Order: sequence, then structure tokens, then C-alpha cells
Amino acid sequence: MNDPRKAFLDRVRQAVRAGNRFGQGADIPPRGSIGYQGAGPDPALRFRDELAAAGGSAYLVPDREAAVTQVLELASAKAPRRILLGRGAFLDSLQLEGALRGLASLVDLVDSFNSDNCRETFFSADLGISGVDYLIAETGSIVFLAKSDDPRSLSLLPPVHIAVAECSQLKPDLFDLFDVELQAGRKDLPSCLTLITGPSKTGDIELKLVTGVHGPGEVHVVLVTDGPR
Repeated sequence: MNDPRKAFLDRVRQAVRAGNRFGQGADIPPRGSIGYQGAGPDPALRFRDELAAAGGSAYLVPDREAAVTQVLELASAKAPRRILLGRGAFLDSLQLEGALRGLASLVDLVDSFNSDNCRETFFSADLGISGVDYLIAETGSIVFLAKSDDPRSLSLLPPVHIAVAECSQLKPDLFDLFDVELQAGRKDLPSCLTLITGPSKTGDIELKLVTGVHGPGEVHVVLVTDGPR
């Protein structure tokens, strides 16, 4: 009869004999281009398809006016009582606040609060609307860099998250994200870098996949492509 304990210890002994002791590891060859996938001929379409495969939805629109229309359509369908609206250069340029006030009785800007008075508002929001720092076409991921005026809770607490982005924020591959951050002159990455790929999911309970447990159950991305699709 196979003894699992003996088999485990045999593997440990074999690894020790091979020189893989605590604090050491086998030499790893230079990565080069190994692992780079890219996004194919159309990164926007690749992003849309990958996000859909992860359970989210992406909407490719030609310009900012169409982006506003799409955001309002998505928000209206949820009939929210309270909307939490983020800040940022691109998001601010859409001037959504006034139009959103016609859809919800409460529209709160994230920079109107601080850590002492934001808890109740953030937890009671039905819908969160944010910008993004980057999008990754290869995986359909949204990227947020930690910033004091743009809390992560905007994309984590409301049950529905809508993100808006422009095509210049779309990167083909995850490796491109780190390249562009280094080229921007950063000596180190920010204190927190968050990648969101579709709605929140967990399989911790009886290995059954459940959506929307630790974060939004719906993730929508409105991407301005600067041209017809």
C-alpha cells in the first residue's frame, strides 16, 4: 500500500539532494520573451472577448458622447438609489455627475469623503463608476494603481461596477504594464496594484464557483476606441 507520508518525505529528500534547500532555488534562465502573449491584431476586441470569458461585459464605443450614453443606459437599468462616482482626468471629462443625478436620489463623489466618514456611504452604494489606470487585453483585466484620492473601495464595495477607459490606456499584455510603469520614471511600483478580471468569484465552499461574494457581482467596462467598430 502506498504511504502518502513516505512519498512526501521522499520528494523532500530528493529536492534536498538536488540542492533546493531553504533560502535557495534552482537557477532561472532569463525570461526574454517567454510568456509574452500579446493581444493579436485588435487589442480592443481581444479585451472585450477575454472580459466576457471571465464573466464581465465590455462595450466598445467610438467617442466620449457614446460613452456617456452607454454609462447612463447601464446605470438606468439598475435603478440605483445611491451611485458612487470616482474622479480622474478621463472620467471627469465625461461630466457624468449631472446626468446621473437624474437616475439616482444620491450621487456621491469619492473625494467628498475621508477615512472617518466614508464607511456608511461606500457600503450603501448600489453602483460604483470609476476610471481605470490601464486595461490588459490579454486577460480582460482592469488595473488600478493605489492613489490617496481614488480609493479601491469604489471598485470593490458596490455590487455593480462600471469602469470607463480610453484606448490609450489599453495594453496588449500584462508584461507591457510593468514596462510602461518603469518607462514612466517610477523607481518602484505603487504600494498597491490591483488587477480585476471580471466579477468577484470564489470557489472556497465545496469547490462551487460563486460570483459576487467578495466584491461586485457585475463588472462593466466602457471603452472609447476613437472610431467606429
